[in-house]
Amino acid sequence: MQSPRSPATPGGVDDFDEHTEELVGLLREQLLAVVRARQPAIEAVLAGEADLGDVEGTDLLRALQAQGIWFQLLNVAEENAAMRARRQLERERGRSQVPGTFSAVVSEAARRQVDPAALERLLGEILVEPVITAHPTEAKRVTVLEIHRRIYLLLMELESPRWTPRERKGLVDDLGNQIDLLWLTGELRLVKPTVDQEVAWGLHFFDEVLFDAVPKLLESLEGSLGEAYPGKAFEIPSLFRFGSWIGGDRDGNPGVDNEATRRALIAGRTCSLQRYRRRMAGLLRELSVADHALEVPAWFTDAVERALAESGDGPALARRNPGELLRQYLACMIAKLDRTLAADGGTPAYADADELKLDIARMEGALEAGNARGLARRVLAPFRREVEAFRFRTARLDLRENSAVVNGALRSLWQCLHGAGEPPEPESESWTQWILDELRRPLTAPPGVSGLPPAAAETLGMFEIAREALERFDREALGRFILSMTRSEADLLGAYLLGKYAGLFSDDEGVRASRLMVVPLFESIDDLQRAPSIMRELLKVPMVRRTVRDLGGTQEVMLGYSDSNKDGGFLCSNWELGKAQIRLIEVGRRSGIPISFFHGRGGSVSRGGAPTARAVAAQPGGDRAGRLRLTEQGEVVSSKYANRGTALYHMELLTSSVLGRALDAGENDPSREAPEFQEALEALSGASFAAYRRLAEHPGLIAYYQSASPVEELVRLKLGSRPARRTGARGLGDLRAIPWVFGWSQNRHLVPGWYGAGTGLAQLVAVRGADGEELLGRMFRESRLFRLIVDEVEKTLSLVDLEIAKDYAELVPEHGEREEIFARIEEEYRLSVEMVTRLTGEPRLAARFPIYRAWLERRLPGMHRVGRQQVKLLRRFRSLSPAAKARPQELVPLLLSINCVAAGLGWTG
Repeated sequence: MQSPRSPATPGGVDDFDEHTEELVGLLREQLLAVVRARQPAIEAVLAGEADLGDVEGTDLLRALQAQGIWFQLLNVAEENAAMRARRQLERERGRSQVPGTFSAVVSEAARRQVDPAALERLLGEILVEPVITAHPTEAKRVTVLEIHRRIYLLLMELESPRWTPRERKGLVDDLGNQIDLLWLTGELRLVKPTVDQEVAWGLHFFDEVLFDAVPKLLESLEGSLGEAYPGKAFEIPSLFRFGSWIGGDRDGNPGVDNEATRRALIAGRTCSLQRYRRRMAGLLRELSVADHALEVPAWFTDAVERALAESGDGPALARRNPGELLRQYLACMIAKLDRTLAADGGTPAYADADELKLDIARMEGALEAGNARGLARRVLAPFRREVEAFRFRTARLDLRENSAVVNGALRSLWQCLHGAGEPPEPESESWTQWILDELRRPLTAPPGVSGLPPAAAETLGMFEIAREALERFDREALGRFILSMTRSEADLLGAYLLGKYAGLFSDDEGVRASRLMVVPLFESIDDLQRAPSIMRELLKVPMVRRTVRDLGGTQEVMLGYSDSNKDGGFLCSNWELGKAQIRLIEVGRRSGIPISFFHGRGGSVSRGGAPTARAVAAQPGGDRAGRLRLTEQGEVVSSKYANRGTALYHMELLTSSVLGRALDAGENDPSREAPEFQEALEALSGASFAAYRRLAEHPGLIAYYQSASPVEELVRLKLGSRPARRTGARGLGDLRAIPWVFGWSQNRHLVPGWYGAGTGLAQLVAVRGADGEELLGRMFRESRLFRLIVDEVEKTLSLVDLEIAKDYAELVPEHGEREEIFARIEEEYRLSVEMVTRLTGEPRLAARFPIYRAWLERRLPGMHRVGRQQVKLLRRFRSLSPAAKARPQELVPLLLSINCVAAGLGWTG
């Protein structure tokens, strides 16, 4: 949820900026040293003393590379400085004074005299699940990310005062070597990554950081509760886990087929089991507890004897660790896990993660009974919590497919079942009735589907793999089935019917309930407006109600931020998203089935990126205010999860925000908009939507957008496995939201993040006069949602550069349309700046955000230079023949310029 590269720091701004500038100076010095040694001709360009346009050939390529590296180093420096500022604030004022921590939220709950029993019940209802996706794919290679991590760790080492001057010089030299290695490492992917490579990329973060981070998160919660409620023992639930779309999201990605999904499931299972194997090997070395030193309870001795007998190698295992029952038990567990890892289609030694968790709990109990509670808590409890969170799957894999594909498969099945004729139309009552009848009809055997077309067989096979995964891998191997482009309740029921045919129901006859929840994805403005009526009808179906109750009691709904933004503009999208949630919560209350939300947010503001705590706080409250699923999209995963301290803080920020939000939920819900605010937001939304659609529906806009940005060249940058369009069409509706944002970001128009907001604000004031001004002022002070919208619009406007934008516009060949469209954008920009500064009372944009303003000032000069050069590169590249465009000397500088702008902004799309 956090808007990338707009750091928020709890400490003093001056202290933060001072330390940041120290790091920036150190890194700049080291990079200039590398440039001086490797390519001295471009040193003046990097130092800002010469223009990028004055160099060409190899020097230009290296100058773009150096500028991109500089943006990357700035990101590392700011991440390090933010972490240091949080630690400093904790040292000086205590953990409870660091915003976003458990201590801050729990100490406030104690101050408000929240009953500990009520707080414990609330903790039991909280579930936070970031879902990692591979799109928009991280522009940086994993090799580059690993170098960034080493640079980050060296900066941490340099914070220590213990080093002698000689030792410090050695660390600085190491830092210079890592920057030199960045210079020598190819940044661009030469081939498009496969789905398997994307799966490996996602699992990299678990191996490096996340397996360790979840137990530490729960330990932090436990410590904060102990401080705020001394003497009260809280049961700490497993309230944080991860999901993934990598290998399961097939919507428009031909690379994700059934075999890719199966391999992703196996990779996730293997990753977790290998991790537990390493953990147990470490515990075997560490737990050197002699029997004579610890009074081991008789029940544990019996458990060890049973484990040795079942191991098939009991005497040898006992001889290996004589007089050390804990080690003997661990050795049996390792042997059992090895058999689980080796099992390929057979029955594993550990049937599931619950069995492994029980074994760990037995060892914990033995230590506690022997008066070694501290050892149990510090050594074994983290391992048990790890197994609870990651089970035998690492992350729960969601499956996602488009409703058109699901309906197409179901129509093919209808024809197989009926032998002849045409099935009813998907939107018809007879189609819905047929699906309902089939869901009620007991299955005596799977339907005969011989002769099913390959595409339909593939879709049905996806549900069969889901059944296999739940039965063979882990009962939580899968998260949800996400149905994109949901248009009706029949679309959702049709997905359930395919699951029934595949054996996914909990009973043999396939009438009771599904073991996999179908979740609608509402993306467009029209979809969001129709969502309540669709869910009202869906929740009337008894099978759906039983499914929801079996799978946790909450019906999930996914909300699409990027597509709704592309459809209606930023202001309208945010209000429609908020309004849809309010109405869906009410649908859930009336149906007796609570509704929770899965937020499909991205990194950039126009894809839903926003400061985490404020975004959570602005969500409407409901009966499941403690549930949060959100996508963590590929381009920003590394900024949140590549380093342990940052990852743990982000995870705590997410969870504490949800806890704080749940504590606020109720009759006095501060996110609940006052009726007059809702009325004003409706008016603002309508006016901004009309302004945005006038631009979006301009007959020349797509041609302008394609010519005035490098979006057509995006395909040559081998970012991810997914194509830029769902089909071969060229319309705005078909274009994916990622390239839509990508193009407008590269050319510094940033239209999706602000266009229409100025018109909306101006029209409300024009209609209501002084009363409208006063109302907007109150909304700015009191409405969390409106304030969030205004803040993010203001930050996005700060990134717009009309001079650079006009240079890009000159690439549009049609003079009349070019002038007309650019004039519209320029007029709306100036109106938006005027209205936002008038509302905030500040003389200039971003004056209220000093850290963000400093972030801008460090980047904008370099981005300005690269933008101007990219325009020249695009003009030259487009004039070449197809054969010449394939030459590296023509293509690579252009791709480096794209990478460079993405590094400066912190996102590709």
